[in-house]
Parts: sequence; structure tokens; C-alpha cells
Amino acid sequence: MLENAELLDAYSQAVIQAAERVSPSVVNIEVQQRGQGTGSGFLFTPDGFIVTNSHVVHGAKKLGVTMTDGSRYSADLVGDDPDTDLAVIRIQGSSLTPVDFGDSQKIKVGQLVIAIGNPYGFQTTVTAGVVSALGRTLRAKSGRLIDNVIQTDAALNPGNSGGPLVNSHGEVIGVNTAMILPAQGICFATAINTAKFVAGMLIRHGRITRSYIGVAGQNVPLPRNFIRFHNLKSEAGVLIVSMESNGPAEKTALRDGDIIVEFNQTPISAIDDLHRLLTGEQIGMQLPITVLRGTEKLTFQITPRECR
Repeated sequence: MLENAELLDAYSQAVIQAAERVSPSVVNIEVQQRGQGTGSGFLFTPDGFIVTNSHVVHGAKKLGVTMTDGSRYSADLVGDDPDTDLAVIRIQGSSLTPVDFGDSQKIKVGQLVIAIGNPYGFQTTVTAGVVSALGRTLRAKSGRLIDNVIQTDAALNPGNSGGPLVNSHGEVIGVNTAMILPAQGICFATAINTAKFVAGMLIRHGRITRSYIGVAGQNVPLPRNFIRFHNLKSEAGVLIVSMESNGPAEKTALRDGDIIVEFNQTPISAIDDLHRLLTGEQIGMQLPITVLRGTEKLTFQITPRECR
């Protein structure tokens, strides 16, 4: 019994110390748009940049931030990225304490994690759990997949959105982003390594640049004889069902009915594979795209454009 008590005491101390370390950097965000909403965020830098979720602040007319000590600030939207459900806002203040960051690549399934936020406006609510799984994907409202998502059973509520997920050392390893409403104990956080990259780009440029090729696609299985004959590396492809008028695909002489099986020498088995490859780096570059047309395998050169 003594050993169990000592273990519980050590667990409690880890949660308490992590919460005490991070709580001064966690903020409540009040949003005025069509209605009134709230969310959470955390100080990313000492000069007032705050990371939160895109769905918390997207389209906001007015933003207000309340610190743990009760001090209040007006905030400006720096930029948001619906494709990763991340955003950055900024306040003008002094003596601001940013969080410390962990490395989300070093997270282990089963390790202790603590979620901190402001659900329903209650300041600094703390829940604890474990990392349930790593490498999950989550569909953003924009339709793209968010990769390398952390699954945890640390309870989240709507107002937790944008708050930090921290390890036992009080280092932020994720940004709380979603929960599965009908389920118990299934919650998600965007990995902090992803969040740091996206936040840095938003601070520098106000947005994330991505490319597109101007096709609407549908995932389809490929006949086994086609796979063998053409030595394909995937069992599925993306059927082009329509193309943007005068878009990159149409200018490349692709046709409705073509099945994309490779882009930039990478196998394509689903539309999400294509989305992952269409980053800002591809804008204006001439790249190979391989399709099946009837019984033929054809390769064209396509030049992706910047998403607007």
C-alpha cells in the first residue's frame, strides 16, 4: 500500500509542477464574430505572440486575451492556417512569460501528458492522461489532413481548444485541437514541432503558402493487371473528375478520366497524398505527373500555382 501511495504522490507532484510551470503562459481568448466564443492559447514568444487554433479565431471581428493573473489585453490576428488548425495572435504587454518547448518526436506512447486550458471560461483548468497513440491524422475543416497528430485521453472540452499539451517536465509538446464528441477519452493535439514551424511562418508572412494543380479527384482502386503491367507502386490512384478552367492541369493536357498514380516521382494512392506533396516549394516548378489513360501510362510536366 505504501508503494502505491508513493506512486500516486509522485504522479500528483508531476502534474502539479508541470501545471505551475506552464499556467502563467496560458491565456483565455474571447472572440467576437457572429456570436461570442472563447478558447485557449499560450504565449509563444516574450513579445506577445500567442499560438491557438485557427477554428477559435478564424473570422473574428474582435479578440480579447485574459492572462492567468487577470490582466486583460486586446489582441490582433497575425495569421491563421485552417489546413493545420493553427493560428497566431498578438498582444502588446510587458513581463510576458512564454512556454518552454519539448520535442514531439521524442514522445512515447503511454507517457504522462497534461492538458491546460480555459474550458467554458474557467481559468487554468488542468486534466491529465497519457499519450494513447502517435502519428494519427485528423481532417481539418478545410478538407486537408493534419499529419503527425497526438492522440491522448487527457480530457478536453471546447474551451480547451488552442491550449498546450505538456509533458511531465512542463514542456509543451502539442496544441490541443479536437475531441471526438460521441467517444470517451479520445482527444487530439497537433504536434509542437509542426506548430512551431507553422507559427514561425505565420509570424513572418501572415500565412502559409501551398500549391495546387487545379483538379477535383476521387480515390479509385487500380486493376491488378494494370499494377503488374505498369509496375506501379500503389494499388489505388486519383481519378480526375473535373479540372479548373485554364488551370495547371488543363494546361498540361490532362483529361477528365485520367488516373493520377505518381506526382514528382512519388506514388499517389489518394487525394491526401497529393495534398501533402503540394507545398509552397512546388509553386512555379515544372514537375512530372504520371497518369493512366485507358491502358496507357503517360507522364506530363505540370507547373503548380499558389493557392489563393
